[in-house]
Amino acid sequence: MTSSDAPNGRWSDLDRPPLNAAALRRALIRPGGLWTSLDVVPRTGSTNTDLVTSGGPEGAVLIAEEQSAGRGRLDRTWSAPPRSGLFFSVRLVPGPEVPAERWGWIPLLAGVATATALSRAAGVDTALKWPNDLLVTVDGEERKTGGILAERTEEGGVVLGIGLNVSLRADELPVPGAGSLALAGAKVLDRDPLLRAILRSLAEWYEEWRAAGGDPASSRLQETYAAGCATLGRTVRAELPGGRALVGEAVAVDGDGRLVLATPDGVQEPVGAGDIVHLRPAES
Repeated sequence: MTSSDAPNGRWSDLDRPPLNAAALRRALIRPGGLWTSLDVVPRTGSTNTDLVTSGGPEGAVLIAEEQSAGRGRLDRTWSAPPRSGLFFSVRLVPGPEVPAERWGWIPLLAGVATATALSRAAGVDTALKWPNDLLVTVDGEERKTGGILAERTEEGGVVLGIGLNVSLRADELPVPGAGSLALAGAKVLDRDPLLRAILRSLAEWYEEWRAAGGDPASSRLQETYAAGCATLGRTVRAELPGGRALVGEAVAVDGDGRLVLATPDGVQEPVGAGDIVHLRPAES
């Protein structure tokens, strides 16, 4: 048996071929463009951790065919079979053009970019759950198919990680409430065009946002996020540190990217992503 025929070899699942790094570089790296390097590794602990610790210039893209220690917000785990999804991180350096207080929009920007790319490239509607989840509809039920994690670096940049379930079957889902593009009936499950579409969309939204000085209104980011946010209009329960909870209708995402809750006593209270332990429907 050759190494490529081994049970965990690159071609062990013909429905899940490996990504072609050279072809992706040719398609995405351009003089003057945002993306400056692109690497695909067979397996790593976490692409975010790798980019955070390695340092380097803006525009680096690191993709893993499998992550052994993938994580989401608040260090929650993210696991999936090899080559069943897109697991990648990018390095962004907004620079002095964007005030640091507006950097909180970066994960929301990534959600907008990913959702719009999937709508075009995969033909599947993707909704946004504030602050960092991507939702698809499976059998009439909203399911989480992706997550976003942004981490600041000591060098003054941000490493943005995106995990997206693409071809996961029902018996492979890590938890019952998870989903995948396949289960949502996506027309395209080839990870190569999906990744190209997401990275191109991310570059477009990021460069427009940065050119606007990080202003979410003039860059159209705030209105586009609100239009695709499934959380708005629903009554939710925000579980906060220290055991405190806040219940209210999600009525807006403010200029700082915070979710504004209208409480039963008539107060509108914003909550930031860093303050939230869980955000659930109020009836849960």
